[in-house]
Amino acid sequence: MTHQLGIWGGLLPFLIFIPLVLIALTLLIFWIWMLVDCATKEPSQGNDKIVWILVIVFTHWIGALIYYLVRRPERKKQFGA
Repeated sequence: MTHQLGIWGGLLPFLIFIPLVLIALTLLIFWIWMLVDCATKEPSQGNDKIVWILVIVFTHWIGALIYYLVRRPERKKQFGA
């Protein structure tokens, strides 16, 4: 007895894989963007810059999201950059 998957059987892994790759690439690009933003635009007052860079590096996209939502608007309000 043969099992016939039809057209969806061969496409299903592909249809699942492509969106996951796109999401991963988007998160990677966002992570790099926030890391560069922090390294180039964060003022070097005390240890703030190094702490934020470490947070972004070690917590990956979650740290980048925290930086984007918490620190970046505050920095823009304080320093205009």
